[in-house]
Amino acid sequence: MPRAIILMLDSLGVGAAPDAEQFGDQSADTFGHIVETCPAIDRSERPGSVLNIPNLCRLGLGHAAAASRGAWPVGLPKITPEGAWGFAIEKSAGKDTPSGHWEMAGVPVMTDWGYFPEAMPCFPDELTTQFLRATGLPGILGNCHASGTSIIEDLGQEHITSGKPICYTSADSVFQIAAHEEHFGLERLYDICEIARKLVDDWHIARVIARPFVGQFGTFVRTANRRDYTTPPPQRTLLDKLKIAGGEVIGIGKISDIYAGCGISRNIKADGNMALFDATLRAMDEAGDQSIVFANFVDFDMLFGHRRDVAGYADALEAFDRRLPELIKKLRAGDLVFATADHGCDPTFPGHDHTRENVPVLAFGPEVLAAPLGARQSFADIGQTVAAHLNLEPLESGISFLSALHH
Repeated sequence: MPRAIILMLDSLGVGAAPDAEQFGDQSADTFGHIVETCPAIDRSERPGSVLNIPNLCRLGLGHAAAASRGAWPVGLPKITPEGAWGFAIEKSAGKDTPSGHWEMAGVPVMTDWGYFPEAMPCFPDELTTQFLRATGLPGILGNCHASGTSIIEDLGQEHITSGKPICYTSADSVFQIAAHEEHFGLERLYDICEIARKLVDDWHIARVIARPFVGQFGTFVRTANRRDYTTPPPQRTLLDKLKIAGGEVIGIGKISDIYAGCGISRNIKADGNMALFDATLRAMDEAGDQSIVFANFVDFDMLFGHRRDVAGYADALEAFDRRLPELIKKLRAGDLVFATADHGCDPTFPGHDHTRENVPVLAFGPEVLAAPLGARQSFADIGQTVAAHLNLEPLESGISFLSALHH
């Protein structure tokens, strides 16, 4: 009986999307720029070396990137693919996390989210007033566009002294709230995020994110207790349809948060890519027939893409690559694995935000043949293929390429 495993390498774009210019991202290329920059940067373990990801290359990542960007990434060894490979173009209007994930599960987001302006204050006075009235807080700090790590360094001590949470946004459709776990309280932070989640609907904001941190002035650090409060998808996704049909969906990392818990049978949290990989392997051991194991590897985006850390991103890709043989050994007849991404976040690009890029589509499994999949015109093609693999009713969006995997 069939199973599907989806590995979301969060932000691993493979070249500017056809409409990237509309986002100011026409030269973005997350993977290609990491590959080409590696020999020139100082990486602690392997200074001056090329990116070493033989397993991802065997799955076709290099070929997918070359097809997307129009040229082979300079410095990446050419290895004959053993899996099916291609790239997908996003149909959704935004380059955010929910849009990428929802589209992949068959629900493109064709309307624009709301965004807060790059002004200070960035939040509408009406929203701030409603939030303070509903929470009883003495005020908020920040009220601006900011890097999450920088703003807790700048305002963390004032937050502790004043009792005011740090509220900020980014180029994404998001309202983020940072607070100290001990001085403010973790559950209290979650409570005010739930309140904010309801209030921001009037501004069509996709997510409220709890950003807890610990430590003292000069040593503040964010913890693994982040929690996303996402607007539910506007219609049933692949995950909902499998769960309704009696199957199981195991969400690992922030998957359940991204889908607002919709269609999730089990929610497994873990801190860091390697712990997330461990959780994925355990879930594969436990998952029965008619199941999806869906893991988001957030470090690529959160720790290295947004922070524009090329060396860190490269090291994380190599660490992920080294673990892939463990996953491949666990595959059984009927398993279909996808490795893909939800958007780009080019660590060589100006700013701190996501980049509008195509994403890799790498498919592998015991019965999957090596074959080019071409340019898929929507991330939803992945979800439609998984639906066909699991013998579900077709999704509303996407074109299945299941036949190309087994011909």
